[in-house]
Amino acid sequence: MSILHLGIWRKVGLRFGISLVGAGSLWMILYSSSGSSPAETREVLRAVADVPLPGPAVRFDYQSLNALNGRLYIAHMNADQLVVFDTNKRQVVANLDGFHRVHGVLAVPELERVFASATGDHQVAVVDQETLKILARVGEIKYPDGLAYAPSVQRLFVSDEHGNADAVIDATTNTMVTSIPLGGGAGNTVYDSGADRIYVAVHGKNELVTIDPLRAKITARTPLTWLDDPHGIALDVENRLAFVAGEGNNKLVVVDLKNMQVGPPFSVGRDPDVLAFDNGTKRLYVAAESGHVFVFHEANRTLEPEGELHLPHGHTVAVDPKTHLIYFPLEDVNGKPVLRIMEFAGANVR
Repeated sequence: MSILHLGIWRKVGLRFGISLVGAGSLWMILYSSSGSSPAETREVLRAVADVPLPGPAVRFDYQSLNALNGRLYIAHMNADQLVVFDTNKRQVVANLDGFHRVHGVLAVPELERVFASATGDHQVAVVDQETLKILARVGEIKYPDGLAYAPSVQRLFVSDEHGNADAVIDATTNTMVTSIPLGGGAGNTVYDSGADRIYVAVHGKNELVTIDPLRAKITARTPLTWLDDPHGIALDVENRLAFVAGEGNNKLVVVDLKNMQVGPPFSVGRDPDVLAFDNGTKRLYVAAESGHVFVFHEANRTLEPEGELHLPHGHTVAVDPKTHLIYFPLEDVNGKPVLRIMEFAGANVR
């Protein structure tokens, strides 16, 4: 490393409160580990801001961004709280109690509602977007986790991970409609607006299940032979692609939704959890329980690896489709939880 680089990273170390040794570690964190020399490596993501978050330094889970008002909702799982963050002002506007072991969260602007899976209570909580008051609690659901909303039928689909099912809730009456047996543990559940379909990753059976939201019936099962215990899903609705990660074998595949063909696997971090896709940049972020975040670019109906980085407990990620900023709630940075805001760098370092 040159004297110039040492000076730069000394400043970075001071900014983040770490020593020169720590700054050297940050160099390795922020740059892809391609085995090339520092002069040939590429910066993947750069930190824009670290914003303090309320509550104890314990685990976070899913996030959901309402792009219309810039509100980011963050499940502070082991604090039993739902954090409301204003992305425009970069400040926390509320920290809501009453969400026992909250896992999933989903903002639905057209209903002016936020849904959160209070897994510890086996319920889904319904929150008013304006007052931030809990309007209803719906359940019994054995282990509510991921959430998806189908506007065509105004129904919420809930991953019942340990119940081996997808629960269906009427979002207009806040009542249970049915539960759809999957034959295995429910991974993430997502809605495809291009085909008006729900997709669920199914553990054990290693399948991507397709559900008709009106009939609340399974219409197809796609084998994911490259994956072990598929869990995280993200969609490129425009180009008709699904990205699915296997938490059991640390692999990622692309599913062509036009013909349900599955492409060859890519390696990702250990125990991949949350995926986020930026439709504007065609960039996919795969965050794993190991803290490794892999960045890919979609091209020619497949993915091109762009690099990786490591963040402490960085297993959950969200991306703003307007600003293209990436959000990582980190449970413990110097003993405090923070929201790390990052941007794609992409320029070669010389």
